[in-house]
Amino acid sequence: MHFCVIKSKTIKLSIVFILIAVVLAIGFNGTTSAQVFFGYNQKRVPIYNVETSEKKVAISFDAAWGADKTQDIISTLQEFDAKATFFLVGFWVDKYPEMVKAIDDAGLEIGCHSNTHPDLTNLSATQIKNEITLANNMITNITGKEVELFRCPFGAYNNTVLDVVDELNMLPIQWDVDSLDWQQISADEITTRIVDNVQNGSIILCHNNSDNIIPALTMVLQRLQMKGYEVVSVGELIYHENFTINRNGLQKLNQDADDVANKKDEQQDNNNETVNNDNIQKLDKKPVV
Repeated sequence: MHFCVIKSKTIKLSIVFILIAVVLAIGFNGTTSAQVFFGYNQKRVPIYNVETSEKKVAISFDAAWGADKTQDIISTLQEFDAKATFFLVGFWVDKYPEMVKAIDDAGLEIGCHSNTHPDLTNLSATQIKNEITLANNMITNITGKEVELFRCPFGAYNNTVLDVVDELNMLPIQWDVDSLDWQQISADEITTRIVDNVQNGSIILCHNNSDNIIPALTMVLQRLQMKGYEVVSVGELIYHENFTINRNGLQKLNQDADDVANKKDEQQDNNNETVNNDNIQKLDKKPVV
């Protein structure tokens, strides 16, 4: 018989390492001790898509250059009783205020896409805030509505950008389905890229002035509706409170203790009802003696 002998010093060192690992893993206000000790912050992410059992997807249009197709987009959306979100750049708003009003008058949602379309990751927090607030103010002056959603130019973000967005009480929006319409691909290619990649809770990225957006939008809406999807605005699709965003950008609704308890009560009621129905059926089937 063989025995494994472990030195006392080895045991003590193992215990020390375990304790250090536990301490570094402890979180305070969303930050782990390891992050503080080693000087790094966990990378935050915006909302790419939404966890939902409902067959809903959101379509969005970034508007920075050109506006000659925007009215046709609005008309096509109305034809299919679909909603959408337009993310507008400040200089676009300044140049096409009548189109901003047309989008709003059609009951479509407007989000912010910065003021001058820079790469925000190269700017300071103050500069980022100015980029967003200047565009927000221009939009609000036309629509009379506060802007609640923000999309980063080029989809480029870092923790500083997302911290500023939080500070402004806005929600950062990305996408999980990219139409690539800006690459001058055909309407059929745009449609295939979108329809083949959507799922419940998807956020679709398009651009308001891409070459083939009008014929593509018609086909996309037709096929999505044939598949049973409702096309809504981003604001209607996402959760505005009591949510988390995982590392992949999936937004999930938090289940608090009350919700869980209520679901358990409902399940218990259903179980009791099933038992009672079974008992009634057994009595009904009891032979007469």
